[in-house]
Amino acid sequence: MDILLYPDPRLRAKNAPVTSFDATLEQIARDMFEAMYRTGGVGLAAPQVGVNLRLLVYNASGKAAEKEQEHVLCNPKLVFKSREQEPGEEGCLSFPDIRGQVTRPIKVKVTAQDLHGEPMELELEDWDARIFLHEFDHLEGILFIDRMSPVSKSQAKGQLQDMVEHYRETQDAS
Repeated sequence: MDILLYPDPRLRAKNAPVTSFDATLEQIARDMFEAMYRTGGVGLAAPQVGVNLRLLVYNASGKAAEKEQEHVLCNPKLVFKSREQEPGEEGCLSFPDIRGQVTRPIKVKVTAQDLHGEPMELELEDWDARIFLHEFDHLEGILFIDRMSPVSKSQAKGQLQDMVEHYRETQDAS
């Protein structure tokens, strides 16, 4: 399972709700965790691997050995976000080597379903909230560059243009 790179249009595509809670879904989630760990991430949304479903995985530790930290959220909904926000540096597996300042709420409340379709509710703060919000944005077709501070976006402009050019070259070659 490979991670799609910007500006692949599947990163902004509409994502369907998860309706089949079966062995295939469990395999997709396992493969997503493997791809996330392999590339040094802490979260991954299904559209980033070309699966346009409302599914995300994360492990705030980023360590495969810490399975108890793994979370799989199907059809997540953001039901509360704090007014208090905090800037922080973010990166994204679909944008290798690009980092930027993004301001996000420090607390969120989320409802979702687990891999078996059972409802769940999570209250997340700080790092966990930031990870969730970043991955949730992917499900909405929003990329972290859309939320970057103007200074960060300006600093990344050349790298983003290079990514667009590389994507066009690979599309023309195929």
